[in-house]
Amino acid sequence: MFPLHDPLHETLREELAAYDDLTAALLARRGVLTKEEAEKFLNPSYDEHLHDPFLMTDMSLAAERLGTAIRSGERIAVWSDYDCDGIPGGVLLHDFLKKTGANFENYIPHRHEEGYGMNVSGIEKLARNGVTLVVTVDSGITDVAPIARAKELGMEVIITDHHLPLLRQGYEGQAGLELPDAFAVLNPNARPDETYPYKSLCGSGVAWKLVCATLTILHNSGPTSPRLRGATELSLGWEKWLLDMVGLATIADMVPLTGENRLLATYGLRVLRKSPRIGLQKLLRGMRVDQRAITEDDVGFMIAPRVNAASRLGNARDAFELFTTTDESRADELAKKLEKMNRERKAQAGAITRAVHTRIKERGEVRSIIALGDPEWRPALLGLVANTIADEYERPVFLWGREGNMSLKGSVRSGGAVHALELMQATENTFAQYGGHAAAGGFTVLDTEVFFLEDRLVEAHAKLTEGKIADDDLAPRADAVITPLEATEDFLKKIERLAPFGQDNPKPVFLLRNVVAREISRFGKAQEHLKIKIDVDESRRTVDAVTFFAKGAIARAASTLAHGSRINLLAHLERDTFSHGNPVRLRLLDIRPI
Repeated sequence: MFPLHDPLHETLREELAAYDDLTAALLARRGVLTKEEAEKFLNPSYDEHLHDPFLMTDMSLAAERLGTAIRSGERIAVWSDYDCDGIPGGVLLHDFLKKTGANFENYIPHRHEEGYGMNVSGIEKLARNGVTLVVTVDSGITDVAPIARAKELGMEVIITDHHLPLLRQGYEGQAGLELPDAFAVLNPNARPDETYPYKSLCGSGVAWKLVCATLTILHNSGPTSPRLRGATELSLGWEKWLLDMVGLATIADMVPLTGENRLLATYGLRVLRKSPRIGLQKLLRGMRVDQRAITEDDVGFMIAPRVNAASRLGNARDAFELFTTTDESRADELAKKLEKMNRERKAQAGAITRAVHTRIKERGEVRSIIALGDPEWRPALLGLVANTIADEYERPVFLWGREGNMSLKGSVRSGGAVHALELMQATENTFAQYGGHAAAGGFTVLDTEVFFLEDRLVEAHAKLTEGKIADDDLAPRADAVITPLEATEDFLKKIERLAPFGQDNPKPVFLLRNVVAREISRFGKAQEHLKIKIDVDESRRTVDAVTFFAKGAIARAASTLAHGSRINLLAHLERDTFSHGNPVRLRLLDIRPI
């Protein structure tokens, strides 16, 4: 039987007495334990709950320097990462600098030719272009050598990032962190001397804070420079229009949707629904997504994959230009190009998935860890494939390919069975680099050890899981028991008060007991999706329960069902945005035949 969360303690229930039982319980499970915190969580306010950017360590220094560069006409370069955090951050700085009349350019390294982060050759190219100030987005905190080279060439660097810095050899803990010798380092997640009250901003969030602070400095000092005299529309509050990019990045980069991130995601979605960006509108139209009703799911599953496809299969500048162009025909061209690249991404990932399946079948034995690779596989696609295989085989999957610089890079997905980062930490003398979290990660495997990768991982997994509880006991806990009759519009609206959902604010999970599966069917081009019609009442009304790309335990359970079978199931509630009237439906998480 699926486990349930424990009921609220009486004292906590009294503290959250203003809310119904379900809302109070959901708030408490997200660490919201007082009525003041509950009000802030459910009604985030831009004016009341946004932190002052000048609280961030080095912010005054950075904003004054950027403001000076704007006013004096210095050549500024914005160096941003190529993913759906770096690109939106590059876009928002582009829009701000363009609005001020600044002398600037955007630099986005090529994923396959230059790799992640700053590099010396790129810095030298910017120096030849006359750049004297570099502002990074979603990168820079580990780039000690390129930033040292920039200083040698007379350039100053402002870092805006949220990644962890390098660890000095022989040190442990934050005291041993090595910060680059930059003019200013804005990274509330990394600095031991940080004064900002919220640590989990994404890269674009930190960059936006720099815009807010610089806008304040420019506003307070007045438009004395000829370069700014025409920018009368650049008033305080204009920065809110950049929240479409901040919200896009915050949701896509899967940072915790708590605290200030929750506010930025909430307002970001509001601005996305009104955004005048012609490229965004063209992209949404091609995906059949209603701009006025964009949700976090649309960002995570529709927009972000197309933005990331640009760097995976081509050039990230296509995604950057899509959001910055004002030319309708160019926007249309770029939206179609990203759509095409996303289809190519799916096709190439599908080909690798089939190759992995073939190899697993040829081997016969499926071990506790699946680790496979091929020099021809593109590392940028392997996280997508590893996720599919891990879901299907319900175990960690490591896949590697060869990067443009000839290193063997790959991705891991845990399949929910073990902590991915802990597993890599326990696998000695195998990885040149690795990083990640419980569910996923990336790695570079040593050339000399790649043929022993699976053996080493299996050994490490055995040590980690020795004596631990079985996977069957790790099923997600349900937030409440409901009946099909309760899957209504009003009930969904109550749940949606806690949206946007994401990291550390997951969608509520509901248990439906002893329900009747009236019809079981497959849909999609390859019949890869599953739909079960669940009886609502004796009148034979039904509610749909669906899952996409049904595999693993759900696929096995569904194959045993017949029309009229009784089941227990776990599900989220959601809207079916592709059906007339957007009816409420269940999104299946697990099925147990009775």
